[in-house]
Amino acid sequence: MAPCRLYTLKSPFFLKQISDIPRTNPRGTHFSNSSSMNKAVSIISMQQNFTRSKSTLNDDIHIRHAKELKNVKKIFIEKAKERSVDGLYMIDMIQRLGIEHHFEEEIQEAVRKQYLKIGTHSYYNIDHNLQLSEVALQFRLLRQQLCDIDTGVFGNFMDKKGRLRQKFWGDTEGLIELFEASQLSIEGEDDLHEAGNFTYHLLNSRFHDHHEANVIANTLKYPIHKSLPRWWKELGLAKDFKLARDEPIKWYMWSMACLTDPVFSEERIELTKPLSLVYIIDDIFDVYGSLDELTVFVDAVNRWDLGATEQLPDYLKACFKALYDITNEFSIRVQNKHGWNPIKTLIKSWIRLCNAFLEEAKWLSSGKLPNREEYLENGIVSTGVEVCLVHAFFMLGEGITNETLVLMDGFPPLVSSTSTILRLCHDLEGAKDNDQVGKDGSYLTCYMNDHPGVSEETAREHIKHKISDAWKCLNKECFTPTNPFPSSFAKVCLNAARMVPIMYSYENCSRSRLKEHVKSLLYGDGIREMILQKDQSLVL
Repeated sequence: MAPCRLYTLKSPFFLKQISDIPRTNPRGTHFSNSSSMNKAVSIISMQQNFTRSKSTLNDDIHIRHAKELKNVKKIFIEKAKERSVDGLYMIDMIQRLGIEHHFEEEIQEAVRKQYLKIGTHSYYNIDHNLQLSEVALQFRLLRQQLCDIDTGVFGNFMDKKGRLRQKFWGDTEGLIELFEASQLSIEGEDDLHEAGNFTYHLLNSRFHDHHEANVIANTLKYPIHKSLPRWWKELGLAKDFKLARDEPIKWYMWSMACLTDPVFSEERIELTKPLSLVYIIDDIFDVYGSLDELTVFVDAVNRWDLGATEQLPDYLKACFKALYDITNEFSIRVQNKHGWNPIKTLIKSWIRLCNAFLEEAKWLSSGKLPNREEYLENGIVSTGVEVCLVHAFFMLGEGITNETLVLMDGFPPLVSSTSTILRLCHDLEGAKDNDQVGKDGSYLTCYMNDHPGVSEETAREHIKHKISDAWKCLNKECFTPTNPFPSSFAKVCLNAARMVPIMYSYENCSRSRLKEHVKSLLYGDGIREMILQKDQSLVL
């Protein structure tokens, strides 16, 4: 995306250290290797075809891919040995490029050594030459890898009142990294949260004429933790792409966002099926069905009984039949692959969703809106996020235990916080477009109804605070080592939350910019063959 960093590399300052122009970093240590960047990019250009279209490749491509990957890993290890922070710069670059699945062992080892090196906070207290950018990067990457690191590492950069010392206000690189680190704050880390707010306002107000002004603006709008990594240009989309109202592509975009590893081709397609049903059933409740028909439909879902739809119109019969069949087929597939049959949990998630849709239909029919708490409690269910994440959890097949099954039945915080982010962002951004404001209300509308006389600006600020709190909750769930769910599932939840700004990015009262984001993915060199034959069967 040309104007948006959700899909493009941000061109952060550290990338200049591996560009074609040698550069000295703030500590005076030369760190330049243009071949490392070139090799990484060559992996990007080849690896999609390597993993998704093996039948079309010759042996030379396989050999080149293996050699280039080996060379980059060698560079990675050498740089990490020379200076550990350079290893962290490499990790950051690799993650921003979205190719970390090639370097899982190397990343784990580099982070482990860095964590052992810092030991206690005395490391930061003794080495007063550490740069703010380095410490902030260390904090972010170590926390991402579930290392036990707290905000005390920033002590040397704060004054007695806990605010960033004035001497660092002009350190643009340090401010950017501190802002990025603040996005991983959890509940109770008010000092880091406030530091993030301060750096945001500082960068937003003082660096308009800076030579990296565009980088700064993109960072503030799309912090890396809350955005998707750069996607490959050869991403497996339709050969002759026409997005206009092309819902299957929209549904598949969610799957691609949540499951970024190329090995998950089959899983992406399977996840698209329940995703499509969420959208279809939502449309039925919003546009097509009468309240009486919808009540009978939900009763059939609650009973999970095909025979209960006899009195319904054909389109509702067909919808429930599709829901019934797809759910059962999915359960059989999971059981055959992973040894667990998730049918009971899946049915419960669909029952919750359809009952939430029905509640919204009743609000629409009565013309009476609920209070904001009632709306949000129902609204985080009606997003459909729970249904999709439950399917993703079983599809991955990791960490399925009696404990996680019980948690999944009860809408765990890992899922509910992701749902909250989507619901509030949708209501906040969608309200800018009059066509997107449903008569069944929004959190913004309900909040203003509950607080007569409050301005819309005040209500929006309240929603932004709630979104920030939901992100803190999600961070806590993802970065707590005692989290009962596997890291692979936590990553799916994070990526779902990161996808929200694309799906609901309304600017200047215009619709979501999803269309231009997806189309820009196709404007790469040599984009001709985009998708496997099996990926062309996305439509139900």
